[in-house]
Amino acid sequence: MELLGSTLTATYAHPRPTPANFLPAISSMASSYRDRFPHYNLTHSLSLPWRPSTYYKAASNWPTLDPYCTRSQRVSESTMLPFVSNRTTLFTRYTPDDWYRSNLTNFQESNTSRHNSERLRVDTSRLIQDKYQQTRKTQADSTQNLGERVNDIGFWKSEIIHELDAMIGETNELTDIKKRLERALMETEAPLQVARECLFHREKRMGIDLVHDEVEKELLTEVDIILCCQERMKLYLDKAIAQLAANRAAQHELEKDLSDKQSAYRIDDKCHHLRNTSDGVSYFRGVERVDATVSVPESWAKFTDDNILRSQSERAASAKLRDDIQNVLVVTANEMWNQFNKANLAFTNRIAETADAKNKIQTHLAKTLQEIFQTEMSIESIKKAIMEKSAFLKVAQTRLDERTRRPNIELCRDMAQLRLVNEVYEVDDTIQTLQQRLRDAEDTLQSLAHTKATLEHDLAIKANSLYIDQDKCMSMRRSFPSTLRLVGFC
Repeated sequence: MELLGSTLTATYAHPRPTPANFLPAISSMASSYRDRFPHYNLTHSLSLPWRPSTYYKAASNWPTLDPYCTRSQRVSESTMLPFVSNRTTLFTRYTPDDWYRSNLTNFQESNTSRHNSERLRVDTSRLIQDKYQQTRKTQADSTQNLGERVNDIGFWKSEIIHELDAMIGETNELTDIKKRLERALMETEAPLQVARECLFHREKRMGIDLVHDEVEKELLTEVDIILCCQERMKLYLDKAIAQLAANRAAQHELEKDLSDKQSAYRIDDKCHHLRNTSDGVSYFRGVERVDATVSVPESWAKFTDDNILRSQSERAASAKLRDDIQNVLVVTANEMWNQFNKANLAFTNRIAETADAKNKIQTHLAKTLQEIFQTEMSIESIKKAIMEKSAFLKVAQTRLDERTRRPNIELCRDMAQLRLVNEVYEVDDTIQTLQQRLRDAEDTLQSLAHTKATLEHDLAIKANSLYIDQDKCMSMRRSFPSTLRLVGFC
């Protein structure tokens, strides 16, 4: 069997016809014999009914030229039959049946050849049409696949662009709140410095006012709260810096993937719009054997999906961190403001107490000064009274001394003598009493002077404490940042 033609739906086979072995045309035989054998004259009469029976036997068995020629070469010249160039009917080599069979065979072979040729032409035309349709269908399928691929790339590209825009917006918002956190952290330095300076100034209080009072407790608590708030802000600031790095890494992967998608989209879109009549189409031998692919559709889609999922995860973490930072800013601002108000309230109460104590000291000092003045006046009056009593004593003693000069019996212990003696004793006792009272008054005056000095010193201490708490500390604490500044707003 020999394959003659094939289509997409059928395969045609036809047995090759066995060529008939018959002699070539006589003219060709004559030409082939013309120069092969020499000419001999016949030795017998041509009128005899002689026919070469040997040749007839050979002709009835489909003789061919080659065996005859080969056999004739082996025959010696003495036994070779003579031939004549001008044949007659006497020398005819074929029978009519041979002639008819030869024609019939030629006709059949012609019909077979034409039939096979016609079938081959029809099959070839059908094959060309089928292959053309198959090629067009294959190209249409490739174009459709390229279009679907372009749509897939466009879909993922739009998803990446959407996620990239969301990530850029989230990164910008996180950057803004990070700047707010940095500003809020810087704003806490001023209250911390104020609280420490208040503690430093209050160390300059004097005497009894150098106490561990409620104001000092609140100031120490304020310092601790501000330091704690700063630690929390620094912790979230480090988290924000790390989250920004993660956001930028995810954004970089999305931008890189988007750049690759855009390049692939341009290439596949160009391939999708290429036609047989397009410019730039050419042969690239062996390109179908080059496999430079590094992924399959599943891994390709998973790569972009993983990038988007990573970006969404980082974006969710960034949004949560922003909420935490916002809460920390509000909580720390409230804590610092509450403690600031508590410290200010303690300052106000302490200033009121100190002012009240100062006023009372001033009142007592005024009374003490008045009492000192009265005591001094009393001392002067006592001294004056003593001086006055001295004159009476001198008169009485002078009288007694003069009466001691009375003569003889005149030295009588009369009533005058007794009265003068009593007067001397009485005046002397009065002077002693006044002198004791003078000493007591002087001691009282000394005590009042000491009290006055104590009150004046205490008054100076209270004035110094009031100056520190009211003028220095409270004047600095008027510059405490507002709530908006503590949460990072300018």
